[in-house]
Amino acid sequence: MILSDLSLTELKAWVREQGLPEFRGKQIYDAIIQGKTLEEITTISNSIKKQIEEFYPKYRIFRKYISADGTIKYVYKFDDGNIVEGVLMKYKYGNTLCISTQVGCRMGCKFCASTLHGLIRNLSAGEILGQAFLVNRDIGGDSKERKITNIVLMGSGEPLDNYLNVTKFIKLINSEDSLNISERNISLSTCGLVDKIYALADDGFKITLTISLHASNDEVRRVSMPIAQRYTINEIIDACKYYFNKTGRRIIFEYTLIKDVNDKLLHAEELANLLKGFSCHVNIIPLNKVKERKFVDATRKECYLFAQELEKFSISATVRRTMGDDIGGACGQLRNQILMEE
Repeated sequence: MILSDLSLTELKAWVREQGLPEFRGKQIYDAIIQGKTLEEITTISNSIKKQIEEFYPKYRIFRKYISADGTIKYVYKFDDGNIVEGVLMKYKYGNTLCISTQVGCRMGCKFCASTLHGLIRNLSAGEILGQAFLVNRDIGGDSKERKITNIVLMGSGEPLDNYLNVTKFIKLINSEDSLNISERNISLSTCGLVDKIYALADDGFKITLTISLHASNDEVRRVSMPIAQRYTINEIIDACKYYFNKTGRRIIFEYTLIKDVNDKLLHAEELANLLKGFSCHVNIIPLNKVKERKFVDATRKECYLFAQELEKFSISATVRRTMGDDIGGACGQLRNQILMEE
């Protein structure tokens, strides 16, 4: 357990258990939100610092890379030596932070760098949250002025494979005591863990659900996504409809266009038939280069033609803007290993 795993109420209870007055909990909580190290806290004594040192979060920004388009890739290091990456994307409407939920990933998607070394471990709720605190501070925010406007759980890992920690993170970051980011400004991307999609709906969450679909039929999906051996596309869509009926939140389907795998216009027509009559949107994603993978990307022109074909069948579709690919920060490029220059 680290103290960023706790809500303000839980932290106040914890400090009481340590024999400290309750107001110390608020002082410690404020420091954690501001991304401060233990040494930087000026409101508590050295004796208290020594008392809580074992539990105070020690995650930090290890490296930072800035893209030509202004995107920033962060490398975070945890006290056990593990690292994950995240990306800050700047838009006219605000700053969107892409956050990792696991060190590595066990899903095995064949176009993604995050899963190359398998799953190392889950991140705790506080380690997921810490990424937001560190970046908020790095770009000039604090506990009173939040600089991050949107969160996307689309970094390393499958968020729904770390369900309890991810859902606690959502509650923590949504709290008025924390960064107070609305669930409507939080997106979660999953390769389609059907049972957890149902759980997300039943547990009352109303975040934006994004499905990494990347295929129009199960045969094509099995080429690149091992999860297709466990869940069919129809099972995923049924779960999405359940989530929509429970929450009223439109579902986003992500479709990475891979040359000679899923990029034909007949695939677009097949996808349209799957999604017709359902409140959803399709993000067409140009495949981003991962040096260990052999897939070839479709051109942006082919991406736009695919989107136009979907729109012919009244399916809302756009081609996602590629950001941060020059620093290995684009979709599918995040990993738990620093690539050294050769």
